[in-house]
Amino acid sequence: MDNRFSTMTEVRRVLWPGYESPQWADPLRFQQGIAGSLELFFWAWVKFQEVIEEVTGNKVPMFQRVDQAGFPLPLDERVLADADTLLVFGLDHNVTEQVAAPEEIEAVRAFLEREGTCLVMGPHHDVGHSPDLDERALEYAHHGDALVPRQQRFGGYTRSLMKGLGIPVENRWGLRPAVVEGTNRSAPLTVMADLDTRGWLTGVQSFNFHMHLPHYAVTPEDSRSARVLAKQPIDRTRPHPFTNAGNTEFNALVWIPPGDGRAGDVLVADSTNFSTLFGADESLVRFWKNLATAH
Repeated sequence: MDNRFSTMTEVRRVLWPGYESPQWADPLRFQQGIAGSLELFFWAWVKFQEVIEEVTGNKVPMFQRVDQAGFPLPLDERVLADADTLLVFGLDHNVTEQVAAPEEIEAVRAFLEREGTCLVMGPHHDVGHSPDLDERALEYAHHGDALVPRQQRFGGYTRSLMKGLGIPVENRWGLRPAVVEGTNRSAPLTVMADLDTRGWLTGVQSFNFHMHLPHYAVTPEDSRSARVLAKQPIDRTRPHPFTNAGNTEFNALVWIPPGDGRAGDVLVADSTNFSTLFGADESLVRFWKNLATAH
């Protein structure tokens, strides 16, 4: 049960009756296994694609590194040649042992040598990394999502790509944001406006609520190059090892400006910030537009 996505049947049972219309529940129209639940992600990224096309006039293509039929598409000139902004979402479970090939790392490094480029990396959460089962139980009670097992570790591919590019950030934990009282909206971000000289967060007050978001820890390697632009307050009514250690917020957005041979920007932000699967409001759409117009 650990380290896998839910089936669509499980999604329907846990979120009943949210997905009981024929569009989602009819097995002749929508797959009811794991492949079906993954299709929800593709549906939920459409709004982001539409907003970016409206702002820029360019369609936003989507690629899978390995598609449902098993055909691979590594990062190379087919993806990068005519792109100025690349978003890489790491929803690969660690048990799949996916890592970026040296050729992919070099291709992305060459991409970032071009002026006006931007790389957005989004390794997802890392739930249950500890061998201590009591700690895993504490994490599970903290996020409160019946669809996420006691261990669900993501991002081997994106982590290897970041390591190869020298990006000093690592996804840790799966933390539940604090919410605005009486709502299911995330509490406002703590924004470091003085560090945001590019204006990524201009007009942005909050990101999506999602029950288990990664803390983007800045690792010691060349940590001076990384700027934490936004922190998310954590739900402290639910104990967690991270908050038990004295932390009240997690890093939600990290920016590595150009430097060390890179002409392009690097942002680290979770994939849920580009999805409507967990809601999308004016603040989040403003973040999308800032991303499209920052260069």
